[in-house]
Amino acid sequence: MLTSVDHVQLAAPPGSEPLLRRFYTETLGMTELPKPPPLAARGGCWFQAGTIHLHLGIETDFHPARKAHPGLRVTDIEAYAARLESHGTPVTWDTNLPGHLRFYASDPVGNRLEFLE
Repeated sequence: MLTSVDHVQLAAPPGSEPLLRRFYTETLGMTELPKPPPLAARGGCWFQAGTIHLHLGIETDFHPARKAHPGLRVTDIEAYAARLESHGTPVTWDTNLPGHLRFYASDPVGNRLEFLE
């Protein structure tokens, strides 16, 4: 039986780990998790905030996910959007989901991220 989502993996191009680390830790406020040594040899990064786990895996023929995306719940969404913008990350508000405030942003390699409250 399924009980929860363990993690979401997004792809990233080779050599992008410094950009990813800066964005996911400084901009989004996540914590980087150490990867097990056999997996660390493949590159990429793992991040966590509370029960949210995002893995960024290296893909040689990388193409950003512009439609597929994780939907991340936040509190005080206006302040969170301002945080992203203050770090140079544009946000796009979307009012098409009744009963929710939400916006979209992209990570530094172009992957789409949705934030909801």
